[in-house]
Amino acid sequence: MHARAVMLINLGSPDAPETGAVRRYLNQFLMDSQVIQLPWIVRRLIVSLLVLPRRPKQSAAAYRSIWWQSGSPLVVLSQRVEKALQQKLNMPVVMAMRYGSPSIEQQLLKLAKNDAIRELLVLPMYPHYADSTVHTAILEVSRVIKVHRLPLAVTVVPPFYAQPDYIDALVNSAGACLAKGYDHLLFSYHGLPESHLRSADPSGSHCLARADCCATPAPAHATCYRHQIYATTRLFTQRAQVAADRYSVAFQSRLGRARWLEPSTENVLRELAQRGVKRLVVICPAFVTDCLETLEEIGMRGKEIFIEAGGESLELIPCLNEHPDWLGALANWCGQEHPPLASQ
Repeated sequence: MHARAVMLINLGSPDAPETGAVRRYLNQFLMDSQVIQLPWIVRRLIVSLLVLPRRPKQSAAAYRSIWWQSGSPLVVLSQRVEKALQQKLNMPVVMAMRYGSPSIEQQLLKLAKNDAIRELLVLPMYPHYADSTVHTAILEVSRVIKVHRLPLAVTVVPPFYAQPDYIDALVNSAGACLAKGYDHLLFSYHGLPESHLRSADPSGSHCLARADCCATPAPAHATCYRHQIYATTRLFTQRAQVAADRYSVAFQSRLGRARWLEPSTENVLRELAQRGVKRLVVICPAFVTDCLETLEEIGMRGKEIFIEAGGESLELIPCLNEHPDWLGALANWCGQEHPPLASQ
């Protein structure tokens, strides 16, 4: 009887909070054609001339500010999830990183040592579809299987942005923080260039073509990051009973000069403080695991921006991490049938 294995895929982290390690990580990350969607030579020039000379040193300092004694928070927390999920499932579970270690290739070859494993369930740890997260992870799984001729039939858990158990886990994980009282709740999602939304639109004519594109039903929504983050926000606020005038949506982590989704988190933090919001709570539902973008960008720099603009307190709701409801949702999805991986 053929056995099944589960591969969880997260984004990744440098091996150390040092300039050299960060430079290697950023080079791998930014040279992915799904991240910077430009011809290779243009991408190489941007990364080598504009990013790698300065950004690794800056990013290394940011990583040092959140680094744990046991390692990168993203990697350590991911390994804890891997272990906890393994205890819930009667099948092998591995956690892989799209960039950095442990890589998708390393983990697939590790699984391939077990001759009984013939089925692989891939679970990208991203609630919302984007070429630079979900699609690139699937492409890498396909590449490794093809290069090494691994006898694995692959299925993929689709983006879970509207799954009831994901929404329930998100709301329940935020409950204690929201119960303390707050003036405003900010949903800060990872940013994305507008060009990525258009390239992921199979019709080529829906996303960003009209003001109400996210609210108008269309096949494009299956791969539309913006539609999906608004769906998550709507379902969360309905379930948590957050009034419409007590929350906002913003986008963080922009890079480069391309036009990105608006409004930016930095601008919204300043505007909320100037509007008189004193107690701000921030949640980052695009991330299921705490990382640089949550702990440092929001929990440290975002807090500083908000307080300097007149706010009094900013509390960051932790990501789902090891929350029992989240582990239960993951275990539930691993027991369901999912669409087979289409040929790439």
